[in-house]
Amino acid sequence: MKTLILGGGLCGVTLARILTEKGEDVTVLEQETNPGGLCRSRKTDGFTFDTGGSHIIFSKDTEVLSFIHDVLGADRAERTRNTKILYKGSYVKYPFENALSELPKEDRYYCLSEFIKTLIASEKGEYESPKNFQDWILQTFGKGIADTYLIPYNTKIWNYPPHLMSAHWMEGRVPRPPVEDIIRSAVGIETEGYTHQAVFSYPVTGGIETLIHAIMEPAREKILTDFQVTRIIRQDKGFIVTDGTRTLAADRIISTIPLQNLLPCLENVPDEVQKAVAGLKYNSVMAIGIGIRGDVPPYSWAYIPDNNTSYANRISFPSNFSDKNAPDGCSSILAEITYNDGDSISGMTDKEAVDHVISSLSSLNLFRKDQVITTQITRNKFAYVVYDLDYLRNIKIIRDYFDHQGIPLVGRFSQFEYLNMDGIIRSVLNFINDHT
Repeated sequence: MKTLILGGGLCGVTLARILTEKGEDVTVLEQETNPGGLCRSRKTDGFTFDTGGSHIIFSKDTEVLSFIHDVLGADRAERTRNTKILYKGSYVKYPFENALSELPKEDRYYCLSEFIKTLIASEKGEYESPKNFQDWILQTFGKGIADTYLIPYNTKIWNYPPHLMSAHWMEGRVPRPPVEDIIRSAVGIETEGYTHQAVFSYPVTGGIETLIHAIMEPAREKILTDFQVTRIIRQDKGFIVTDGTRTLAADRIISTIPLQNLLPCLENVPDEVQKAVAGLKYNSVMAIGIGIRGDVPPYSWAYIPDNNTSYANRISFPSNFSDKNAPDGCSSILAEITYNDGDSISGMTDKEAVDHVISSLSSLNLFRKDQVITTQITRNKFAYVVYDLDYLRNIKIIRDYFDHQGIPLVGRFSQFEYLNMDGIIRSVLNFINDHT
């Protein structure tokens, strides 16, 4: 069977590797010159930055984690998470509910008392199922933690109001923290949340793109770059795929590309499906790298919920992930800014965006402007899937259509699911288990 895989990001190259190892005839069609998608990296003046935003390697899924560790081999550094949230000018522990003792006393009391009220109301059965993401936050953490951190931060990163987002995706993703941990946190007894990412790893050299190259190695010759799919034609015995110049035939295709790019390649798509894809919400991300002389704080990454402090919602410190990410005597910062076409941030020039990041982060005493050696910026159109209130209806229409067309959808922007790297690899393993 001849298989064409549309898209050479993490999902596409993982599919190619495993199917190749199973002896299948596979070709990956990637529109960019380099595969990797959001997991690409670029070196500038000796500094390595991940161009799709900050990535680390961790997972609760032991099979996926073993797969990643095996393909990377010795090219893997381990780090203990040291992550912060910038709250009222201070860097407090992450997750926020484990940092209550570090808050001002009134805020600490507000978060603790509202959490207990919420817990009691929940145990009494006073809550209906959450109607939206904001309801879920309030019912899980209470009004205190919601108001002080979770709602401001989630509004910023999703660039979309939480009360207009679905709650379905949080089921099983983030549990209510134990009341004992909340009380310990409030009185200053050390507690740790999200323990599955307390120790993470990262490639020693080459940034996260090293993982892409390690995964695709057995299928390297099967990846055709600079091939932007423009048309897909269904035939009795398979498919024809073209970029307008080259044409390939296959028994099947597997799509890992964004639905918004896939749909225009197809003929006679029903209006209902076109409207459903047009109704899907997502946002974009600018990844802005700053290379400096000297040191940065010993943090892994930090969240910035306040828009007035910086447009960046998250900053990471790549030089703390691996010593090889920056030249000797130097350090690096990677800032992420979410935006959507037409908003004020999308209208910023690259220089304006970089200048804003340098100005806002230097004002936080992370570095001085005169320490900056180099900068880098990448804009990623498709970054985060946003689960709006119409999502479940729209995605059902879309998946039913592609099931009928015999075109499997795998990966973040083809399944249109908010999947981390481990979730993407799991989606590949599940697909292969179900279809081979």
